[in-house]
Amino acid sequence: MTTQHPIDAQAPAPVQTVELERAVVRHWKGPVSYAVLTVVAAILMIALGRDGSATLRLADAGDFFPIPDAVLPSRPTGVVIVLLLAALTALSFWAAATTRRLGAWLPVVFGLLFVVGFLSWAGAGSMIPIAGLLFATVGLSVPLIFGAMGGVISERAGVVNIAIEAQLLGGAFTGAVVASATGSTIVGVFAAMLAGVLVSMVLAAFAIRYLVEQVIVGVVLNVLVAGLTNFFYSSVLTDNQALNSPDRLPKLPIPVLESIPLLGPALFNQTIIVYAMYIAVPLIAWGLFKTTWGLRLRAIGEHPMAADTVGIKVNRLRFWNVSLAGAVAGLGGAYFTLDSNGSFTREMTAGLGYIALAAVIFGQWHPIKATAAALLFGFASALQQTLGAIGSPVPSEFMLMLPYVITLLAVAGFIGQSRAPAASGKPYVKQ
Repeated sequence: MTTQHPIDAQAPAPVQTVELERAVVRHWKGPVSYAVLTVVAAILMIALGRDGSATLRLADAGDFFPIPDAVLPSRPTGVVIVLLLAALTALSFWAAATTRRLGAWLPVVFGLLFVVGFLSWAGAGSMIPIAGLLFATVGLSVPLIFGAMGGVISERAGVVNIAIEAQLLGGAFTGAVVASATGSTIVGVFAAMLAGVLVSMVLAAFAIRYLVEQVIVGVVLNVLVAGLTNFFYSSVLTDNQALNSPDRLPKLPIPVLESIPLLGPALFNQTIIVYAMYIAVPLIAWGLFKTTWGLRLRAIGEHPMAADTVGIKVNRLRFWNVSLAGAVAGLGGAYFTLDSNGSFTREMTAGLGYIALAAVIFGQWHPIKATAAALLFGFASALQQTLGAIGSPVPSEFMLMLPYVITLLAVAGFIGQSRAPAASGKPYVKQ
């Protein structure tokens, strides 16, 4: 007979669980931004309110169905808008204090209300054609969107694409010359894309093969292409206008859709380049997040060493994707000479490549968000032109600097968190 030791008879001690407190992070940058904009709106629309009414023309004579003009009394509209903005700001502060998420509807509604209030103030005593404003917005945004798509592809692959300006300018020059020489605008479009590819290949070769600082290479390319195009414009195109007189791409209106008030003329009475943009943006977004190509592209931009360990040729894939980015940006360059202007002029891109890069940052390196940012920048430029035409008191310089101010706020984190791909700008050397 065996006796059990008293220790063996004891039941096992119960396991004690330790509950960890969850860290609560409150983000106040968004509410603070809304508060600042509400104060600005109050100063403009109430303290500096203007007499008279702004007439917003919402439809033209040829539209599918008529929409009456919206007449907004400047001062009363401003008071209502400021109250609504204050309510949304209070809601934003409440959501931040209680760590609740309100979704994307809040900045959209806030922005639309601010724009309506601003138009009612700036256009007091005048008529603002909204359909024309939207048409100009799309037209001014096309090269920005193509440039931004090139920037997204390149930086997702791990190469900072400062050379968007050079790709746009090279595409504009080459498209005009080739289309004039061959008499074919389609050939000119493909030539512009090829010019963008060549600029990108130079960037890729120096950044990937020779490990040169990518930002420096991009800046040098911008200066180089600007100098080359200015030289050839002065020495060749000035004395031979036949090489700078390309036919413009024809408008291709879509029946019925082009007659929709407001959006119809802006979206569905465009050229083939604009329609190509409608396809390119969702195609790039789908490819980036739903295909093997996109998975590998994001992998080499986030963690190239891990991608290399599973057999992905990092530098080769980077090279060809940077070249693809140049082709997309070159198509935006073709828009200047084969659609918008009809001929090449000195430095006609006027820094839009840098605005496209700003759209990439503001759009958080996402194709759809970058497109929305480019449309916002295009709207600011179109609004500046419209307000100048009606004699608004708003200084044109203020509207021109608006895209850069928005970009600074985005980089500072006031408009969401902007984080570049982890390996962007860092050359990869196989171990």
